[in-house]
Amino acid sequence: MYFLLANLSFIDFCLSSITTPKMITDFLKENKTISFGGCMCQIFFGHFFGGGEMVLLVSMAYDRYVAICKPLHYSSIMNRRMCILLVMTSWIVGFVHSISQLAMIIKLPFCGPRELDSFFCDIPLVIKLACMDTYVLEMLINADSGVLATICFILLLISYTYILFTVCLHAKDGASKALSTCTAHITVVVLFFGPCIFIYLWPLSITWVDKFLAVFYAVITPLLNPAIYTLRNKEIKNAIQRLRC
Repeated sequence: MYFLLANLSFIDFCLSSITTPKMITDFLKENKTISFGGCMCQIFFGHFFGGGEMVLLVSMAYDRYVAICKPLHYSSIMNRRMCILLVMTSWIVGFVHSISQLAMIIKLPFCGPRELDSFFCDIPLVIKLACMDTYVLEMLINADSGVLATICFILLLISYTYILFTVCLHAKDGASKALSTCTAHITVVVLFFGPCIFIYLWPLSITWVDKFLAVFYAVITPLLNPAIYTLRNKEIKNAIQRLRC
């Protein structure tokens, strides 16, 4: 569990580092610009770490499933080899997803206005600057992101539904115990997938909402994830209690 949490923290650190430093420097500048290469880098690494985190959250859900539903086999199933395999899978899927997204937009002709009404480059905004009809391309890009997000979300729903059903069936105080065990992970999943759904799968076309979701997805969620998991840790709780006393 801690090996997967360490990788989640590292991905969150990388995800927030893509946009936050540039955003902070732009606050201090009147002329807020970014090069074409820098814009493409933001897109590539944003989808790389974002796609990797989706798969990693599924891996963590599998870890919780094994721990709760098959506790006697946990050590043999979630061994070092399995943990490394799950993490490598998340990085590979994120890389393939990011490359496929970048390959569809990097050769587009950008000859019109080059202004983005956002604090970082993202595909839904950049693709609108192309001097051509991008309807089909937008559908392909949304399908690419949508397939990955939908598959991961469905797997997470199945995993936690089975976990809750199993604990409720076999434990006297099943519902509360199951929720207590999985609350942190479910909270992180909601915070991560919520903005993704409205940005890529169900766009609202409301400027201030899009900006809020972009800031929430790129800055706030990576900041909250470690705090959520830390505060669910018994050792940290006991240390905070001793500090207060």
